[in-house]
Amino acid sequence: MTQSRLHIAHFTNTYLPVMSGVVRSICSFRQAQEALGHNVFIFGQEARNFVDEEPFVFRYPALNIPLRNYPATIPYSPFIDWVLPILKLDVIHAHHPTPMGNAASDKAEKLGVPLVFTHHTRYQEYVQNWGVSEDLVKDVIERQLADYMQKCQHIIAPSPSIKRMIAETYGIQDRLTVLPTGIDLSAWQAADGQDIRQARRWGAEDKVIISIGRLASEKNFALLLEAVAAVMKQHAQVRLALIGDGPDRKELEELANRLGIGARVEFVGLVPYEDVPRYLKAADIFSFASTTETQGLVTLEAMAADLPVVAVEATGTSDIVAHEVDGLLTTNHSQALAAGIARLLQDPALEGRLREGAMAKAQAYEIGNVTGQLIDIYHQAVADKKAGRYVAADRRRPIFQVAWEKLFEKS
Repeated sequence: MTQSRLHIAHFTNTYLPVMSGVVRSICSFRQAQEALGHNVFIFGQEARNFVDEEPFVFRYPALNIPLRNYPATIPYSPFIDWVLPILKLDVIHAHHPTPMGNAASDKAEKLGVPLVFTHHTRYQEYVQNWGVSEDLVKDVIERQLADYMQKCQHIIAPSPSIKRMIAETYGIQDRLTVLPTGIDLSAWQAADGQDIRQARRWGAEDKVIISIGRLASEKNFALLLEAVAAVMKQHAQVRLALIGDGPDRKELEELANRLGIGARVEFVGLVPYEDVPRYLKAADIFSFASTTETQGLVTLEAMAADLPVVAVEATGTSDIVAHEVDGLLTTNHSQALAAGIARLLQDPALEGRLREGAMAKAQAYEIGNVTGQLIDIYHQAVADKKAGRYVAADRRRPIFQVAWEKLFEKS
């Protein structure tokens, strides 16, 4: 396929200074796309008191939601409406179905350019605490996603398990490609964690288990704390460092104290993304308990930092980790996760073998190779748009209408 310079727009509910797996994915791809000579534009949420150091970041108004520590983007901006035609876009890439995904689809239709969508998140898994019927919310989400994906020239699944879910749930077999987020290995290979160990007073005898993620129920940190507490009873030199913040931080701190391990668990909080490689390099083991990942990007980054992995076997994570090759996978029980960590602590040969396997796995996800594949997808989407392939009628209905229909069905 002939490659030419593209003008690419990424539409996302969140962008810097918010840091998440989706934001890391966008940042990584943007940098690599620009290195290949493409022009890249970001459309994200308003960020008060934050100055963009990179060019071509366009901000929509946003409301802060303190309880969730998450901005709600309002995709309305006369200035952006004015500037979009000037950018001469070739493709629009949406990273959320709503609200910015809806804006992306509207702009793509008006500009006559293809819409590409990455299904980053298992949205149905995040409804436990909404205070309404989980079945109802899941049905609404699935209907909205089904309607949204009918508007896309191409859909990207970040892992094989997400591709299977899309195929089984929505019946989409074509215009669907597995493409994980790549990583810039140079940043991880060049990192040195000794200054972090010194600053945090981790001695040479300390075995530091590290985990990264939003401190929220879906990330399963309570189970990780219970597992590490069991390990600490047998291994006095073990410490746990948690990178990240979120609504459950206080509850997790209280749980650590109740388990009697509060003094050996460090809630580091948010750290600048450029410092993450050094924190990972400073640790000895990466452990992860989340069961809602789509790709397991943070696990892959730990592998790039030469860390052996012990994680709960779940979608996303199991797409990255090969059991006994580059990590250990356990069932979703604290005792099983504890046994995996203890096994690694007691077997230096196993630890060394898993480190070698982790680095080999990370090599397969080098950002330059993965970005080349994404550019091919964009070109294919442009060709499909011009040929009129995968064009569906606008079947999207307001979300309140879908919810009303489901309530009527159940009455």
